Amino acid sequence: MEPKHKTIMYVDDDADDRELLMELLLQAEPGVNVVLATNGVEALRYLDSASATGAALPCLIILDMNMPYLDGSQTFERIRADKRFSGITVVMYSSSEKPDDRVHFNSRGVEFITKPDDYTFMSRVAGHLVTRCA
Repeated sequence: MEPKHKTIMYVDDDADDRELLMELLLQAEPGVNVVLATNGVEALRYLDSASATGAALPCLIILDMNMPYLDGSQTFERIRADKRFSGITVVMYSSSEKPDDRVHFNSRGVEFITKPDDYTFMSRVAGHLVTRCA
């Protein structure tokens, strides 16, 4: 029997950020399935489809704060409001450095990570994110 691979969803409108973090997640844990979405609307559509078809839901969703259509905060609220997805671990991963954002999410038990600008540190962050996958 083949081992079941983790699925991690990364939602970010910046193509370079998506590509880099996906690469680092795959380095941190080869075989992890990384699903990419460019905004909250795409992420919610994926989750609905996966749930409807019986596909594996992500064990971790990494959300950027600043995205078009539905920002990270709005996407988070919709994920938490849907009982099908309420148990999925969510991590906010953003270049936003607003202290209120960090306090808000931390008060809800959600880790808020500011995107590092150093490749080595970003690699460590990716390793940490993979461990957050339940």
